[in-house]
Amino acid sequence: MRMDGKAEGLRQSMSWLHTWTGILLGWLLYAVFFTGTLSYFLDEINLWMKPELHASVPGASKEQTAQAGLAGMQKLAPQATTWTLELPNERQATIAASWRDKDAAPGRAGTKRAELDANTGEQIVPRETRGGNFLYRFHFELHAMPREVGRWIVGIATMFMFVAIISGVITHKKIFTDFFTFRPKKGQRSWLDAHNATAVLALPFHIMITFSGLLLLMGTLMPWGADAAYDGNGQAFQMERRGMAQPGAQGGERGGREGRAGRAGRDGGGAGSQVDLAAAIGPMLATAQAQWPQREVGRITVNRPNTRGATVEFQAHGSDSLTTRGRSERLVFDAASGQLKDSPPPQEPSAAVAVSNVFSATHLGRFAGPPLRWLLFLSGVIGTAMVGTGLVLWVVKRLPERRKLGYTPFGHRLVESTNIAAIAGIALATGAYFWLNRLLPFEMAGRGAWEINSFFIVWALSLVHAVLRPARAAWLEQCGAAAVLFVLLPILNPLTGGHGLFTSLQLGQGAIVGFDLAMLAIGALFAYIVLHMLRKEARAKAVPLAAPKLAEVRP
Repeated sequence: MRMDGKAEGLRQSMSWLHTWTGILLGWLLYAVFFTGTLSYFLDEINLWMKPELHASVPGASKEQTAQAGLAGMQKLAPQATTWTLELPNERQATIAASWRDKDAAPGRAGTKRAELDANTGEQIVPRETRGGNFLYRFHFELHAMPREVGRWIVGIATMFMFVAIISGVITHKKIFTDFFTFRPKKGQRSWLDAHNATAVLALPFHIMITFSGLLLLMGTLMPWGADAAYDGNGQAFQMERRGMAQPGAQGGERGGREGRAGRAGRDGGGAGSQVDLAAAIGPMLATAQAQWPQREVGRITVNRPNTRGATVEFQAHGSDSLTTRGRSERLVFDAASGQLKDSPPPQEPSAAVAVSNVFSATHLGRFAGPPLRWLLFLSGVIGTAMVGTGLVLWVVKRLPERRKLGYTPFGHRLVESTNIAAIAGIALATGAYFWLNRLLPFEMAGRGAWEINSFFIVWALSLVHAVLRPARAAWLEQCGAAAVLFVLLPILNPLTGGHGLFTSLQLGQGAIVGFDLAMLAIGALFAYIVLHMLRKEARAKAVPLAAPKLAEVRP
């Protein structure tokens, strides 16, 4: 209902809904979009934040790399029951090794991990850091709170985002016409045009990313169906959904047989039972690569190494379909003879799981090669800009009211200051996070935690700065500082032990190159904002309205 008691039409109702759902959770949604967009370069960020790994350059062939990895594992864990080697690829510079010792605890707790040089097989000990995993986890479960609570908060915000997108489409009956209309230097009209353009330009992406995000959080937001069907056994539900045998079933029996076989081989094998896998890996690897001409071998798993019953399993890198996310074809060889023992076909997912895999794979973007990854990144930037322009538009629309009143209401100033911290402040905090990754001492206790602490300290200080400074000055200073931090990251990298942009290009280290280019793109964006504001200020004929401090605002 309107103020005069008359009924509103559908578009007017949707406009009210769009405005308030956007502003109430807009700051959180901006943070979710910003960190989620950076997460498209998750592996690149992880690698960049461990400069000790940059020296790892794969050998001339996949066989040489595999031989180096197996030789390294022979030195590192000769008594292990399994070796697993994740071979280098376009987003990974090292061999990610993991193994399990005898009598190890079940699950992840009993798995040991190390990074091996892709050329020599020697272990590399990187600095302590959460890397890009912190940004990735933050974007859907926040931080410093129980994971379930964080996921609920983000899930509710995502639902509001979905409502805001749908209501925005309904509100703007000429939304596609308005997409081609931009009127610069028109104040509120220009901000509205920018908001409309960024909304329509990547509208399919916005709908996909919010809807798939809700699907990924479905287990948290709507757990009752699975709880009822599996009597609250979430592990059984997840294993069946992924097509895996439940504990204690066939998989457990097979594990017991393998364990017994491994012990028998180790007890009765003697020195003559050992196989030089590094020397024998070549023919098996060649067979596997011939089996998957369009994809390379991504993982090598050795079961019961240094025994008569040892087997070598090869797994293809990635999948050839979005419906089978997380599954790859496998080949199993006898380690002693090199003969192919088994070629188990990938288990076909159910229709429901296939649909879920398509949405989750599209949301995460882990299937994407470099060109498509950059397209997803740019779509994320546009989505972030859509949320940001909507937040700024809320303030700009109320500027005439402020001029009419002759002062800035407390609520307006509060939103204005929070906008600055939410938009410019989080970029400043992220830049500081990357910088302190290189500046904190290598041996510092709790180093990874202090990197994260620095992120939130800088973010909190950006809010204090936005409150204490006039709005225009706060925008300029924070955007300018963010631009400097991001643009200088490719220079900081080689000065603190990493491979610089040109060195990475020469060595074909696309992950490091991708990170540097992404940081330059973000820095250039904030530099453009600063230059635009300075040009606008220079053209202004009148002194802009200075926003008072919170302490000076009249109620």
